[in-house]
Amino acid sequence: MKTSEGFAKTLVIAEKPSVAQDIVRALTPVAGKFDKHDDHFESDTYVVTSAVGHLVEIAAPEEFDVKRGKWSFAHLPVLPPYFELKPIDKTKSRLSAVVRLAKRKDVTKLINACDAGREGELIFRLIEQYAGGLKGGSYQTLGKPVQRLWLQSMTPAAIRDGFEHLRSDAQMQGLADAARSRSEADWMVGINGTRAMTAFNSRDGGFFLTTVGRVQTPTLSIVVEREEKIRAHRSRDYWEIHGSFLAEAGEYPGKWFDPAFKKPTGDDADLEQRADRVWSQREAQAIADAVRGKAASVKEESKPTTQASGLLYDLTSLQREANGRFGFSAKTTLQLAQSLYERHKALTYPRTDSRALPEDYLPTVKQTFEMLAGSGMKHLSPHARTALDGGYIRPSKRIFDNSKVSDHFAIIPTLQAPHGLSEAEQKLYDLVVRRFLAVFFPSAEFMVTTRITSVVNHHFKTEGKVLVKPGWMAVYGKEAAEDVVDAKEGDKGQNLVPVREGETVRTESVETKGLKTKPPARYSEATLLGAMEGAGKLVDDDELREAMQEKGLGTPATRAAIIEGLLTEKYMFREGREIIPTAKAFQLMTLLRGLGVEELSKPELTGEWEYKLAQMEHGKLSRAAFMGEIAAMTERMVKKAKEYDRDTIPGNYATLQTPCPNCGGVVKENYRRYGCTGADGNSEGCGFSFGKSPAGRTFEPEEAEQLLATKKIGPLEGFRSKAGWPFVAEIVIKFNEEEKNWKLEFDFGDDKKSEETGELVDFAGSESLGACPKCGGAVHEHGANYVCEKSVPTMAQATPTCDFKSGKIILQQPVAREQMSKLLETGKTDLLDKFVSMRTRRAFKAFLAWDKEAGKVNFEFAPSKFPPRKTAAGAPVRAAAGKAAPAKKAAPAKKAAAKKTPAVKAPKAPRKTTAASGKQPSAALAAVIGADAVSRPEAVKKLWDYIKANGLQDAANKRNINADAKLEPVFGKPQVTMFEIAGVLGKHLS
Repeated sequence: MKTSEGFAKTLVIAEKPSVAQDIVRALTPVAGKFDKHDDHFESDTYVVTSAVGHLVEIAAPEEFDVKRGKWSFAHLPVLPPYFELKPIDKTKSRLSAVVRLAKRKDVTKLINACDAGREGELIFRLIEQYAGGLKGGSYQTLGKPVQRLWLQSMTPAAIRDGFEHLRSDAQMQGLADAARSRSEADWMVGINGTRAMTAFNSRDGGFFLTTVGRVQTPTLSIVVEREEKIRAHRSRDYWEIHGSFLAEAGEYPGKWFDPAFKKPTGDDADLEQRADRVWSQREAQAIADAVRGKAASVKEESKPTTQASGLLYDLTSLQREANGRFGFSAKTTLQLAQSLYERHKALTYPRTDSRALPEDYLPTVKQTFEMLAGSGMKHLSPHARTALDGGYIRPSKRIFDNSKVSDHFAIIPTLQAPHGLSEAEQKLYDLVVRRFLAVFFPSAEFMVTTRITSVVNHHFKTEGKVLVKPGWMAVYGKEAAEDVVDAKEGDKGQNLVPVREGETVRTESVETKGLKTKPPARYSEATLLGAMEGAGKLVDDDELREAMQEKGLGTPATRAAIIEGLLTEKYMFREGREIIPTAKAFQLMTLLRGLGVEELSKPELTGEWEYKLAQMEHGKLSRAAFMGEIAAMTERMVKKAKEYDRDTIPGNYATLQTPCPNCGGVVKENYRRYGCTGADGNSEGCGFSFGKSPAGRTFEPEEAEQLLATKKIGPLEGFRSKAGWPFVAEIVIKFNEEEKNWKLEFDFGDDKKSEETGELVDFAGSESLGACPKCGGAVHEHGANYVCEKSVPTMAQATPTCDFKSGKIILQQPVAREQMSKLLETGKTDLLDKFVSMRTRRAFKAFLAWDKEAGKVNFEFAPSKFPPRKTAAGAPVRAAAGKAAPAKKAAPAKKAAAKKTPAVKAPKAPRKTTAASGKQPSAALAAVIGADAVSRPEAVKKLWDYIKANGLQDAANKRNINADAKLEPVFGKPQVTMFEIAGVLGKHLS
């Protein structure tokens, strides 16, 4: 077929440039040579290009959208009649290139080669619709036939096979509807929910950003509910009774239990009850005394049992395992798996929710085993060889089951042996390969013995579990009983000494063990992923989890991003492997419960939505019906927030230990504030209160306690200005003379504070980051800055002589210690990418560099990709800051957005002190430093000169100063510490 421009061609659109290159390499042997162009590859029959992830985003049309400054209930809900498609700013040029290729007259057919899943489908569909254009309130297609390339593996053979089995556009319509519906539903719920909750929380002024989401908020509720159980848990004492029994063949242990015990059920059931727990020490001691030294009879039952290996991995189970074994975050595991799939071609498609393989995949599995057996991977190849020689690779419904394979199958190794893996990639690859090998190996075989020893109507249980045949455990190096999972002394895992039938044994020793009940464990990423998969129900059984996963929170591909989003928004934080919710999270859950917005806090309901999207993918639910439900839920949610008219939200609030600074009353928390409630804790109090969430950052109860006790806290991160931009500050409580009460204020720090007061800074325990570029002194961390030791008053030098200082946070970019050390050593940091312009509010990348000529730290920008423009006169024009080629003098690096700091100036000559500007020393101090008027720093310097000249620093501790006859009237005592000097001087200067 020919067109006016030549032969008809097919445009292939991949999701990423690396995939486009792989497709070109795979097609070259069958389609001929490809020519490389700036933004695509082209042969006689194909044009291959790529997106770079999402190029287009959905948004409400301008007339229906409401900007941040107008986030009030008057403009809500936002339910646009249709969604406009907007280019994503940073990839506009890429979108233009792809659209230009799609519109070429010689391109008569399109192939969607984006990732095989809901998100890949959406990326392509939005590009195609954007290219077709908006007509009459809906987007049109280009009118060119579309086919789908569905890849599970990125090897050349798999890509060529995919081109031979392209799917039709009609086959993909259900997935396309689900993808678009998910995107629009997330927009509607996220935008309306976030704006409604932000409007509610900002009623008292300021801007309190309160983000909510269709999936992120139910996920957060899981973590908050667990933390509430932990906080509500009251530890109780209980006792266990452990005995040791002597048989003819030797001793064995046993633990007392109640054979009549039944697990409590019902809503008010005491779940801490166990068959082997006694709740009274007296009762436990009575049992121990009753059986000690007594003869006992024995009954035992031994039976063989088997244990199969775990199922093949889907993404969530792989993320859970990698988090448990290696501490990898879900995000890290996904990135590693994606790299092993895309870059190394060593694993199949990772964003899968299936744990089975297609039934026709047995020949490929055998080939994979042969590849592994012949590879140089000595820790894996022997097991692959064992499986091949033993004929282990056989059809099995547990492994090969078409009914359990939807769009993707389980994650397994490909036929390509990897090379050049990083340590982390190797760990993850080994994890997948071992599971792949193990699932074909025979079950592990154990002999389990349960022995009941009866002594005067009391019963002791002993369990032994002996590994008879390791089976699949051999793949993991488990060959003996001590390798058995959960083996515990006196419980399981040990070989038991034999007891003859009818033999009487003796209770050799018995002791009681006092223990305490423990709260439920906090979530780790592994257990949280499991809870998301089960829509809030933590299910460990593989088969049960598989049955529930269609109703999970999010999808395997999105769960990592949801967790990361909650961490970024400061709703949760990591502490080791635990995930802990913040006060902001508790406040959000209190609000949602108080407003009755269950739709946003119930994991089960959101799980139902995911289930409906899955039904839509399979053509069992219409897109219109689903979106109608979402719109109705959105209107209901906004209405409840808008019409709430009570003063506070009911909730479980804290009582602070520190009393009211104004009247000594009890300070309690409510939804919005901490306030005085009078001496009895139940009245209106004296009027003292402070907001819980100044500038949108919610105090943890411990932080509120510290602030009240010390009147100061910080510097703290996470505050937001009225325009929504983050900043860092300290917070203080100060007495307001006009109102005769204490008020909360921001304190952005005054770096000259120590200089003005003469208070000495001690760097004794601080490690230097390097040499000051101005004077060669040591640079240290000090407050919110990195400073030269000679820029603040110290014991060695009371009056500063240098002014080198650089912020630890500059335009929202944290500057790590190692980066400042690098700047001091080499003159420049690495390229940092989180600066945010004060003027444009856009992020930009830059180096921080020492500008010797200006005498300060400046920005230095990476060279521009484009040559400078020529003016009419022929002189080059530099681009705007953030895109310019490096210039010797760039914009000076500013401190954090919280406060504009003037550029550091060259050190001035010390200003002369006059009788008018200085302070008059007392007679006692004048006897030491003279009677002339002095500033406080001068007084400190003169005093230190006197101390050093007369050797008055204590020999044992140089921080202590001994008073001589002249100094004792000044100090008022025989000895002071160096830190007291500034305070002492204040009493003698007027």
